[in-house]
Amino acid sequence: MGALDSLSELLHFPRSHRSKKLKKSRQLQTVEIKVRIDCDGCEKKVKKSVEGMKGVTQVEVDRKQNKLTVVGYVDPEKVVGRVRHRTGKKAELWPYVPYDVVARAAHPYAPEVYDRKAPPGYVRNVVLQDPQTSGLARAGSTEVKYITAFSDDNPYACAIM
Repeated sequence: MGALDSLSELLHFPRSHRSKKLKKSRQLQTVEIKVRIDCDGCEKKVKKSVEGMKGVTQVEVDRKQNKLTVVGYVDPEKVVGRVRHRTGKKAELWPYVPYDVVARAAHPYAPEVYDRKAPPGYVRNVVLQDPQTSGLARAGSTEVKYITAFSDDNPYACAIM
């Protein structure tokens, strides 16, 4: 080992911590975007707008649901911005969730959840307040007793008649 080799090892600096942070922040994710797709030309234009993006591994377009799905090491806001800029169309992150998820997690009659533009089986993803403080508070045990006492489903439930 010569003097130059030992000197180069002493002066060798490890890679900056900044590049490691960038690699950690970018994780493989699926970004779903709602964008209006009317024809084959629109479909090609939307698909081509994100295919050349750095980090994109897969692009799928569902014309029937007006949905663009991008898989890769990308930032969701950058993908939406790129679609808006390149196509000139209104684009937003996919605002819908499957109906089964909302029925379990929130009140089934929550306002702004049901959207007639939503694809079949989907409802709008809405963050609800605490059900105890909102107008959608669930019925208490005494209220449930009175409601079920006069049920149309069970005519023999009424003890008064």
